[in-house]
Amino acid sequence: MSISHLLEDFSALTEGDPVALTDVALEEEKLAAFERGYQAGWDDSTKAATDDASHISADFAQNLQDLSFTFHEAQVAALKALKPLLDQMVEAVLPRLAQDSLGERVREILHDFLDAQETGTVTLLTAPATAPTLESLLNGEDQLSVSVIPDPVMAEGQVRLRLEDQEREIDTKAVLSAISEAIETYYADTLNEMKDSA
Repeated sequence: MSISHLLEDFSALTEGDPVALTDVALEEEKLAAFERGYQAGWDDSTKAATDDASHISADFAQNLQDLSFTFHEAQVAALKALKPLLDQMVEAVLPRLAQDSLGERVREILHDFLDAQETGTVTLLTAPATAPTLESLLNGEDQLSVSVIPDPVMAEGQVRLRLEDQEREIDTKAVLSAISEAIETYYADTLNEMKDSA
């Protein structure tokens, strides 16, 4: 039994004109095939390079966005971490510094008064708790007659200096309150701006 019925018959292809190929035509066909292959390889390479460049650009843009977000988070965290320190300075350190420098500030104002006027009695109104400290600080000021008067209405850290028609006031509590308010305002504004820009 023959298996020829299972195989494809190519006998029909042998009919027709035979193709004559010269060496020159063969070389031209090989050259054309090489050019087509080379161009296809070049196109694939260009496409791959373009795809890599766009992929790298996308990754770079994502990394920049991640860095920006990380920087923003770090900035917010640093500001929030500094807030307790600033609050502690306003509550503990600055009042002590203000109290320690109160006497020196009073002396400066007294010398201003002395420069403006040669004689007269300076009256210092201050809180009863501050009066003894100011009296001891001003013992060496012989150029002006200074009278320290405790005033129960005045808060600690407040001093009012009077010399005839001149009057100056020192209020360390108001200054500290203004500093505290400025810090709160700065933090509220800055954190809101950062939230809006995120």
